[in-house]
Amino acid sequence: MTKTLTVIFDGHVLRPDSFVDLEPNRRYLITIQAVAPAGEAEDAWQLLENLVGTLSAPPDWSVEHDHYLYGTPKRLPDKPA
Repeated sequence: MTKTLTVIFDGHVLRPDSFVDLEPNRRYLITIQAVAPAGEAEDAWQLLENLVGTLSAPPDWSVEHDHYLYGTPKRLPDKPA
């Protein structure tokens, strides 16, 4: 199970911005990523840098994007490993 939510840290406790359907008294692993304050826009380069490595895709994604996006036949045959 993976959930993404925003929280506010009050100096002692992380408080979710909305309801979180989690089992009480259970350990969870969290990842902390700072979010720009509302109204403070990131530039395009910062946005792209934040997205690097967040997508998992097949190794031939750049060549066969039409196949993966639209289901067209692959242009190149798979190479044996």
